[in-house]
Amino acid sequence: MIEQVNDPIIEIHDLTVSYDKRPVLWNIDLSIPQGSMVGIIGPNGAGKSTLLKSIMDMLKINNGHIKLFDQDLDEVRNKISYVPQTESVEWDFPATVLDVVLMGRYNTKNLFSRISNTDKKIALQCLEKVEMQNYQDRQISQLSGGQQQRVFIARSLAQEAELYLMDEPFAGIDAASEEAIVKLLQIMHSEGKTIVAVHHDLQSAPSYFNWIILLNKRLIASAPTEKAFTKELLQNTYGGRLTLLDELEEIVAHKEIKFEAFKNKA
Repeated sequence: MIEQVNDPIIEIHDLTVSYDKRPVLWNIDLSIPQGSMVGIIGPNGAGKSTLLKSIMDMLKINNGHIKLFDQDLDEVRNKISYVPQTESVEWDFPATVLDVVLMGRYNTKNLFSRISNTDKKIALQCLEKVEMQNYQDRQISQLSGGQQQRVFIARSLAQEAELYLMDEPFAGIDAASEEAIVKLLQIMHSEGKTIVAVHHDLQSAPSYFNWIILLNKRLIASAPTEKAFTKELLQNTYGGRLTLLDELEEIVAHKEIKFEAFKNKA
């Protein structure tokens, strides 16, 4: 189930990426509608993070091309914000929470421009949105994993982008942080922002996202959640490793709704 859309915000054709001559992504061809909440789902090693990094031109691709807003990345980079996995970030650098969020403001101006009072006001507003305004003077290294993730999302918000690419924003964080981030993403979605996030929790995916990409080196599905998030397509994605299917079906049965009828609540 691969549904192509008109006027996509992301358009990928024939994308192939390999590490040490071993394909990680193979012949990916998809398009994503603007203003959607997109979850990229698949097993470990499926190429989910590689897909985001390919979109951001952070690694060399073997074949294919990618368009964002129907343009090349360099022409629209200021419209895009990327949030990496927290485990890939060196957290020992000497910076306060406010310093980190202000880094996002450099994407909106010349690199050599000074941070203004307006920039600081926007940064503080972004911290308030992720409920971290009381930590603005705290060293980033002193925060919990969930708090660090909230700060990085605040930095992303400070860029005032239109497209947000997030690599496992809910990995390794506490329930309160996840709830706060989900609430914020839903507000962003309601404002017309497009969010594309790598996600690993099948149970929450149907309620978080209204568009699902199922990936396992090859593209299995890219479609609205009710079309892509089915037992058959999940089985094709995970194969024999999908041990959560029975548990998911029990959850669905308990709620007295069909497995294929999950809808995004945003």
